[in-house]
Amino acid sequence: IALRVALFQVASPDSEPVTARLQRVGDAIGGESELGKTDLLVMPELWGAGYFAFDEYKDRAEPLTGPTVTAARSWATTHRLFVHLGSIVEIDEQGRLYNTSVVVTPDGRVRNTYRKVHVFGYGSREQELLTPGTSITVDSIAGVPAGITTCYDLRFPELFRSLTDAGAELLAVCAAWPAARLTHWRLFTSVRAVEQQSWLLACNAVGEQHGVTLGGHSRIVDPWGEVLVEAGADEGFTYAALDPALPQRVRAEFPALADRRWPPDLSTRVE
Repeated sequence: IALRVALFQVASPDSEPVTARLQRVGDAIGGESELGKTDLLVMPELWGAGYFAFDEYKDRAEPLTGPTVTAARSWATTHRLFVHLGSIVEIDEQGRLYNTSVVVTPDGRVRNTYRKVHVFGYGSREQELLTPGTSITVDSIAGVPAGITTCYDLRFPELFRSLTDAGAELLAVCAAWPAARLTHWRLFTSVRAVEQQSWLLACNAVGEQHGVTLGGHSRIVDPWGEVLVEAGADEGFTYAALDPALPQRVRAEFPALADRRWPPDLSTRVE
């Protein structure tokens, strides 16, 4: 049975109030009849707060019981699907801020959360403002063992290998990846799928934020590295149906993961 996936590229204009954006996005999801035939919806990183709205992070932060997660729970129950709402600026009881991804089940329960481990520094204030996460989780999405990561994590293969070692066969990435590095976006999303022999679902933001153009081109890559679908640069939904059993077949046919020798039983020499 195919796993039916929707990637929803969202724009976060600087001039749009956060409450108006949540309403606009909610209206788009509520009016998208195709979602009623979909198993999983994936959204971008920090689309609500706006990734590049660094000065607003504290004011726009919310707990896991806040308006964005509450809205996602409603979308999940309305359409009876899993919602990976991308990420929010989460604030904890001590006032610390995190870039936190959230997956909600079709019955409206928060199933999986992930605080971004690799907070970005280059041209970004994320490292200054946010606390890095310290854990990963593999949990079932529509019966498929899945792990979630966020944007800059794509540059760190050891994180993805850790998810694979924990049983993941599907890897979902929410992102606010700039158009200026779109070549890297395509490269990393493809190679992570190949090296982990997993499905990789990557949903990116679009539009312009604080003078930065986001890249879009959300994509789904199969365990062989074949691109099942790739979106353009505009806001909207992109759909695909994927075979959830393909990673197991690929791993059996080409057992690269089984051949791994790491940690190595090898001597190390530095000359």
